Amino acid sequence: MLRLILQILAWLRGRSLNLLLVAGVILLVWGILSPVGTVIWWLGQSAETLGFQKSPPEILPSNKGNVEAPKSSQVNCYIIFLPGVGDFSGDELTPGEEFFLKRLVGSHPQCVAVGDVFPYSASNKSLGGERWLAPFWRFAEHAKSGPIAGDIFIKIRNLWRFAISLDYRYGFAYNQGMANAIIDRMNAKSPITVNPQQPLKVILIGTSGGAQVALGATHDLKKWLNAEITVISVGGVFSGEKGFAEADRIFHLRGTRDSIEDIGGIVFPSRWYWFATSPFNQARLQGRYAEALSGPHKHDGDDGYFGENQAADGKKYVDITLDKINQLPVWSKSTSN
Repeated sequence: MLRLILQILAWLRGRSLNLLLVAGVILLVWGILSPVGTVIWWLGQSAETLGFQKSPPEILPSNKGNVEAPKSSQVNCYIIFLPGVGDFSGDELTPGEEFFLKRLVGSHPQCVAVGDVFPYSASNKSLGGERWLAPFWRFAEHAKSGPIAGDIFIKIRNLWRFAISLDYRYGFAYNQGMANAIIDRMNAKSPITVNPQQPLKVILIGTSGGAQVALGATHDLKKWLNAEITVISVGGVFSGEKGFAEADRIFHLRGTRDSIEDIGGIVFPSRWYWFATSPFNQARLQGRYAEALSGPHKHDGDDGYFGENQAADGKKYVDITLDKINQLPVWSKSTSN
């Protein structure tokens, strides 16, 4: 059976028209069935789900006053990076993204970076962890050459998960799953301690569709953590609904050559300025939302926000992004208004 599947995939790989037709069928099927995985995950949780209350991972009490407190207790800032729709798993960062997080933490030693959250799975499972479709996803991941890149399937699949985060019917379950995964990985990176006198600083950095998932998770993160939450969209595509009422600050950076990030401001009415009562516009009018040009970035690739090509001024594109984010007013003791 596996041999037959591989033969079919090899046939499709060399025929762009067939690939387009199959992609269209898959797009339709995923549009119908994509919420199923989220619902199954939701129902598979504890009995608390019947009351739509799910507990976050267990958090440690404060280490204040304990002279034997581990070094991790000095951490009061978590930087969570949520990648774009082209990713195969949460730990598949590009060299530029890894460089960015390493340098960012180096500039802010009170912070730790969490880079292994997959924003396109409510259970935080990579595509390789899907039991039946894992061979297909691995094929798509490596079939990036030819007239049509095989990873278009991954992007289509992840776009539907992005859409679930927005959905008024299933979004609450998906976004709660992402908030749960974020806290779990935060705890794994450096145990979270509860200290009412010193709120945690949680900085969610999302690029492309990851920005929407970051905003979607903000409601439950705010409910479960004593934290100041900042969302930084780096060329993100997002609506103006979820997360804007809960986040303390939201920043949106956009490149001058990025035509993709414009989509959010065009297709989501909640982003239109004349809808003054939308959460987006309320945050904007209250001074909790701001946007700025990041530089000559494209949406992705070597000239993207985390690209390693050199721009006209001789700096790498990722360094330009890093400098811009380091200039944001989120690294002081408090971001509260």
